[in-house]
Amino acid sequence: MKQEISILGCGWLGMALAFELINKGFGVKGSNTSSHNFNQLKSKGIRPFIINIKQRENDISDFLLSDVLIISIPSKSIDDFENLITQIENSNIKKILFISSTSVYPNANGIVTEKSSIKLSALTEIEHLFRNNKIFQTTIIRFGGLFGYDRQPGNFIKIDKKIENPEGYINFIHRDDCNQIIEKIIETNIWNTTLNACTDSHPKRRDFYKKEFKKLGRPAPVFNEESMNAYKIVISEKLKRALDYTFKYSDLMNY
Repeated sequence: MKQEISILGCGWLGMALAFELINKGFGVKGSNTSSHNFNQLKSKGIRPFIINIKQRENDISDFLLSDVLIISIPSKSIDDFENLITQIENSNIKKILFISSTSVYPNANGIVTEKSSIKLSALTEIEHLFRNNKIFQTTIIRFGGLFGYDRQPGNFIKIDKKIENPEGYINFIHRDDCNQIIEKIIETNIWNTTLNACTDSHPKRRDFYKKEFKKLGRPAPVFNEESMNAYKIVISEKLKRALDYTFKYSDLMNY
């Protein structure tokens, strides 16, 4: 019997993930902060909920009646997450997948792994809250920059804006790889760990954005040649070993 999955945050990533999980036979509950996408969720067989973790009076016990909770929301409010964790502790949720970001790592001008130092921030404190809770198991996945489909990197840069750090390196991941990795974690029961998730290739920002601008027919990008060229290269070897995973979009210069 397939597990019941609750996805807190059916945005650009969470919505696509919900559809993928439904197609794989999982029971899926999905949340938005408004009813805007209710009909789209329901049409795909997903049970929709309106949940905003800032609103403390909401009863989300039905939403938390699942085997796995996936948290994919942009909030960085420590107080709101502390309250959410209290509600999770009083539910039957025992497994959590928390979507984080490689932004937790400083630009160290070198290779970054899960053992590398992280910056002190609201996001790293929220990670800490989940990681140290003994009532449930949490896997934290730190995604690089998300792209794919309607989210094309060539559109990330505003017109007339110079691109910083042209000799730095890209840490991106396609949405299809994100979804497949999440499915793998659930299916193989990889819990109580932290995983980086970026594609294998890390082209220079100069080369990558030249290609992406050309692909969209935009004028050649302008770079800030005076910038410090600070960078980090986030590698995902731990994830690839743990999940026996091969990236679908492994080469950012050829996709």
